[in-house]
Amino acid sequence: MAAAQLLHLLQFASPQLPIGAYSYSQGLEAALEQGIVKDAASAHAWIARQLHEVVALWEAPLCWRLMEAFTARDALRVAELSERAIASRDTAEFRAETVQMGYSLARLIEELGIADEGALAMLKEGGEVPLVAAYACAVSALGIPHEEALLALLFSWVENQVLVCVKSVPLGQVAGQRLLLALRPEIEAAALCARSLAEHELSNWTPGLSLLSMRHEVQYSRVYRS
Repeated sequence: MAAAQLLHLLQFASPQLPIGAYSYSQGLEAALEQGIVKDAASAHAWIARQLHEVVALWEAPLCWRLMEAFTARDALRVAELSERAIASRDTAEFRAETVQMGYSLARLIEELGIADEGALAMLKEGGEVPLVAAYACAVSALGIPHEEALLALLFSWVENQVLVCVKSVPLGQVAGQRLLLALRPEIEAAALCARSLAEHELSNWTPGLSLLSMRHEVQYSRVYRS
């Protein structure tokens, strides 16, 4: 990967990107409240399981397909995958999460001028923009290799989960970095899975996570928005 592509990737996969990723836990705060996650070992188990059973089977393969669709300028495919991404979010807060961050990233892409009018038109065709579609649009516009972009997306998701654990379990900073390092093989395996899944193998069947999300929506004390 060229230096410019790497620098672009580091910027757009960073937790510092102003799209509000830090304000979401994606169900982890509810798991903390229920005592499912309570220490470093249970945090590792939670993140690894969500990575393999949720992200690698749905969000990551959707993003992989969206990157290919944007690169091929296939507007119909982009619209189809974007609609599926939003429809799959089966609780109010999960849906609000992807739509809010997708909107923020799409607006950032437009304001920075990194995508042409054709790509922006494809991105906004359906109205609401899921986060994975906005990320795929940025990746295509900046010429970032798809395999590296997928790894960065997964690493960013894991890093955000670890940061939630550091602040809320709580774990120490060193323990958080140790956890992040230990999850590297899991990230590589998730990326390989996401790239290799056939269309009929994609799945967003996560009833346990959905129930936790619904509990979180009425949870008395909350720091995160999901």
